[in-house]
Amino acid sequence: MTTEAAPPPGSTGTPQATPGPTAEAFATVQQSAEFAELRRSYRSFAFPLTVAFVAWYLLYVLLSSYAGGFMGTKLFGNVNVALVLGLAQFATTFLIAWLYSRHAAAKLDPKASAIKARMEAGE
Repeated sequence: MTTEAAPPPGSTGTPQATPGPTAEAFATVQQSAEFAELRRSYRSFAFPLTVAFVAWYLLYVLLSSYAGGFMGTKLFGNVNVALVLGLAQFATTFLIAWLYSRHAAAKLDPKASAIKARMEAGE
């Protein structure tokens, strides 16, 4: 797709590559204590919740497969245990997403932004 518009005043019309961080700069940051702390903070939140959610999901699948009588137990009206646990799967998915969003905004984003700013400044 091309345009017939003229380049902005003072521009040569061809984009200039801006020098970015080098591979060595990325390697240095990756070895820093600050980056290690960022990774630790992410992993200490994401891994336990991932394991817990997968275990919760597998429990639901196993109960559905091997405990049909229990899952078919009516709680009220036509609502049984399987329906309630199935809807709880959706609720926990949204709860985990909300918790991660809060965790990222409070702990991960500020650290990542500081690292990014230093890299862009060439420090």
